[in-house]
Amino acid sequence: MLVMEKTKIRHLELNNRIIRAALWMKMADKDGRITPRLFKVYEELSKGGVGLIITGYSMIDPDDRPNPGMMGIYDDSFIDEHKKLVDIVHSNGTPIAIQLAYGGSQNYHPDFQDATLFGPSAVKNRLTGITPKEMSKEDIQHLIKMFTNAAIRAQKSGYDSVEIHGAHGYLLSQFLTPFCNRRSDEYGGNIENRSRIIVDVIQSIRKATGEDFTIMVKMNHDDYMDEGEGLTVPEAVEVAKILEKAGADLLEISGVNETSGKGIRPARTKINKPELQSYYLEPTKQIAEAVNIPVILIGGNRDFRRMQAILNDTSIAYFSIARPLLYEPDLVNKWKGNPDYKPLCISCNACYREGEDVGCSVKEKGRVNDSTK
Repeated sequence: MLVMEKTKIRHLELNNRIIRAALWMKMADKDGRITPRLFKVYEELSKGGVGLIITGYSMIDPDDRPNPGMMGIYDDSFIDEHKKLVDIVHSNGTPIAIQLAYGGSQNYHPDFQDATLFGPSAVKNRLTGITPKEMSKEDIQHLIKMFTNAAIRAQKSGYDSVEIHGAHGYLLSQFLTPFCNRRSDEYGGNIENRSRIIVDVIQSIRKATGEDFTIMVKMNHDDYMDEGEGLTVPEAVEVAKILEKAGADLLEISGVNETSGKGIRPARTKINKPELQSYYLEPTKQIAEAVNIPVILIGGNRDFRRMQAILNDTSIAYFSIARPLLYEPDLVNKWKGNPDYKPLCISCNACYREGEDVGCSVKEKGRVNDSTK
């Protein structure tokens, strides 16, 4: 197998095995409308050689906005602008998926701190200080419907796939986390029950969009929480098997539950040595070996030849990258011409700028690559 070979998952044809991971760009307007700057970001990415683009997370409920500047797809009025975005990306020969998310108590939006936000249980979020409303069965069914309706809109807009965000401590991730999920019904307790809401979302979307539509799920391999509080690797392996059985076509394996309150974030800094790259490799290998559907490795993928070796030596099928593409949207094209090319991204996380949209501060300041940072 080759990193640069074409592959197909249901109807979804990827030009290579490198995927642009979802990244919140902070560029949509206050209602989630796509702005000219955001159209430009995805246009540049679509010309840069990636096999697939996954958009930044998009809100499915106008009353749940985890962060400012998120795209919206919570009613039919968004279809035309998303169709425009998809058409721009497709015109450059690149497929695109939209990531769908519900934040719940992991909410950083200054205008939604006093809103009624949902959770699997009424447990105070250590990071935000928000105590969510425990979801009733009716609330859960309503949430499933919102995810489904958003997926239908995505399909009508021409997206090639949807990715369900079940990682990082957002609502679906919280259902998998014992600290957040203390329910005693069929949505709490053992790992099968804690996975049930994601299973229900997958199956509802599949029923609504048909057998040809590709459904992806982003999930944690580990919450990095204290013993007994978070999802662990052995449980994540079981979750992956459950989601495969439910009909998921592709799993992206991330890590870290920000609800832990430990200040750990999924994007690590100072990836300046080969051994620090691809930092979720080992647990992702375990999950990939346990399922028959393709699995994506995310987290610090920086070296093309290393990715090729991982592809040859493991059951991992795809690789996601995000921050390096802020500096170099054409990075994959550069790798096509030179597999030894070293990305300019220094993994400093200065792309997340307070009060500004997401962008590469290093590039904008005219600094050159410095692997010692």
